[in-house]
Amino acid sequence: MTSLPASAASGGTSARALRYVVRVPMLLWHMCVHLPVVLLLGMPALAGRRWTGEAPGHRAIRWWQGGLMWIFGFRLRRLGTPLPGAVLFVANHVSWIDISALHSQRMMGFVAKREIAGWPLVGWLAGRGETIFHQRGSQESLGGVLQEMVARLRSGRGVGVFPEGRTRGGDHVGPFHARIFLAAVEANVAVQPVALRYGVDGAAQSTVAFGERESFFANILRLLGEPVRPAEVVFLEPILPGNTEGRRRIADVSRERIVAELGPVG
Repeated sequence: MTSLPASAASGGTSARALRYVVRVPMLLWHMCVHLPVVLLLGMPALAGRRWTGEAPGHRAIRWWQGGLMWIFGFRLRRLGTPLPGAVLFVANHVSWIDISALHSQRMMGFVAKREIAGWPLVGWLAGRGETIFHQRGSQESLGGVLQEMVARLRSGRGVGVFPEGRTRGGDHVGPFHARIFLAAVEANVAVQPVALRYGVDGAAQSTVAFGERESFFANILRLLGEPVRPAEVVFLEPILPGNTEGRRRIADVSRERIVAELGPVG
């Protein structure tokens, strides 16, 4: 695939400027008006209520994250069906937008690097979204994360992880770390691989991914000016408990299914 210059791919400087004019007010409204409603619906007093089998706070988070994707120009399409109840969801990792894409379809608590907790607003939102924070490189932290994952799975909740451990430019799917799958083995729950694809046939994977030395906020600003494009969240065939040889095999099968679904990416 031949790469277009950034200005051509985004429709030119004037088109990008127009997107900012339209989307920045929409984003501010979504954060300042819609977000307080989401937080209100997530209050403990409403936690025990259910709307068609789902807590109002969880439904509100899915709606808000889907709205965020729409503001950034992503037109979501879900393929396959997410399993209900206690499931370990594992996905390829392209960018920060992956969490919003997954949250828009199924409420789950993510495992994320501890640095995110310190990011303005985003860290606070992550905490409200049941994020499990992990200190990279710390075996002690990983042990605590695994314990929390097992506890949540045994309580019937979904957990989401990116087994690559980090984003990789969007042009390939890295190896999956097997240890994180130990939580599913110990809790005896299913693992459901999820393929995240941006652009037609994944043509925008590298565009959505972080650029070299690109900061989180720089990536947000750049994506906010990008043209409208499809985003697919593909829930693949789950790996049921007891049907594999252990965590390493589960990791390999999960990656194989995601890679097969994505095909060549760019």
